[in-house]
Amino acid sequence: MWFEDFKIGSKMELGSYTFTEEEIIRFARKYDPQPFHVDPEAAKNGPYGGLIASGWHTSATWMKLMIALRQSTPRPAEDDSPQGGPSPGFFDMRWPNPVRAGDTITYSAECVELVPLKSRPEWGIVRHRNEGFNQDGKMVFHFIGQGLMPRRDPGEDL
Repeated sequence: MWFEDFKIGSKMELGSYTFTEEEIIRFARKYDPQPFHVDPEAAKNGPYGGLIASGWHTSATWMKLMIALRQSTPRPAEDDSPQGGPSPGFFDMRWPNPVRAGDTITYSAECVELVPLKSRPEWGIVRHRNEGFNQDGKMVFHFIGQGLMPRRDPGEDL
């Protein structure tokens, strides 16, 4: 998509994912080996009262679903727009509620801001609010992501 194709308020449903105990432990052993992520018995006495997924695991799952959606979305033959630009970073990463084994998280991304770049008029920044909610409607994941997207019409006002 081109920068100009994004619309504030447009929302993408990325899909859902169910976390298993085995997966939570495997991911955490490799990337975030804290007791409440890798040891169910030790986790019972920890701050969450049981085993929980690493926040990085919930984030990596968001990325997996985002890329899967991009790759599975058909494009018209005449669409020569790019499939996504590099990210200059993100804001406000939060994991407000724990993800436990058996939880199914549903992820979404909503366009919240379009920033034309005066210093590089051939590019713009697209910002999305990305969230994940568990099966009980509790938010478990949130961040504002941003991506550089090429402009179809550099310098033109939106």
